Amino acid sequence: MTNATDTVLQTSLARVRRDIADACAESKRDLASVTLVAISKTFGADAIEPVLGEGQRVFGENRVQEARAKWPALRARYHDVELHLVGPLQSNKAREAVQFFDAIHAVDRPSLCTALAKEIDKQGHAPLLFVEINTGAEPQKSGVLPESADAFLDACRTAYGLPIAGLMCIPPLGEPPAPHFALTAKIAARNGIKLLSMGMTADFPIAIRLGATHIRVGTAIFGARR
Repeated sequence: MTNATDTVLQTSLARVRRDIADACAESKRDLASVTLVAISKTFGADAIEPVLGEGQRVFGENRVQEARAKWPALRARYHDVELHLVGPLQSNKAREAVQFFDAIHAVDRPSLCTALAKEIDKQGHAPLLFVEINTGAEPQKSGVLPESADAFLDACRTAYGLPIAGLMCIPPLGEPPAPHFALTAKIAARNGIKLLSMGMTADFPIAIRLGATHIRVGTAIFGARR
C-alpha cells in the first residue's frame, strides 16, 4: 500500500521530470540527452524505494561507505540501477569506488588519477569519469582551476591513460550559475568532451539550456537532507 510519504516522493519526482521536459523543449533538445541523477545521499531505502518504483534508475551518493552500506540490498532487487559518486573521493578509496560505482564525478588531482588508473587496470573495467572544474576558484572546494583544465585533461589521457568522459562543476553559492555552466561547456568543447554534469535543484533548467547531459537533483525529489 502506498503511504503519504511515498506519494510525496512520487509527486516530487514527477514534477522534476516535467521541469526537465520543459527545459529540453525550450532549448530544442532531445529529452533522452539529459540523465537525471537522483541524489540520495543521507536517505535510506525507505525513501529510495518509492523513487525506484517510479522507474528512476540513476542515483548519486557522496560517500563510498554510505553507498556500500545501503545499496547492495537495493541492487539485489533492482539490477539495472546505475550509481554515481558525486562527492570528493580520497585516493585510498579508489579501489572501492572503481569496484562499486558506474560513474565518478570528482576527478581533480594527480594522486587520484594515479590511484584510479591503477585500479581500473587491475579490475579490468572503468566507470564513467568526470573531471571536476572549480569554476569559481573557491579555495574551500576541490576541482581543477579553469586555466589548468586543458593541461590536466591532457595529462589524464596521456600520462594516466584515463578515459575522461565528462566535466562536472558546482557554481559558487550566491552567484548566477549560467556563466559557470557556460565556461564548463566551453572547456569541454575544446577538449572533445561530450558529457557535462552540471545543475542541481535550484538551477538545473538553466544547466540543461547550456548543455548539461547529467543533472544532480536531490532536494527537489527527496526533500531536505536528513
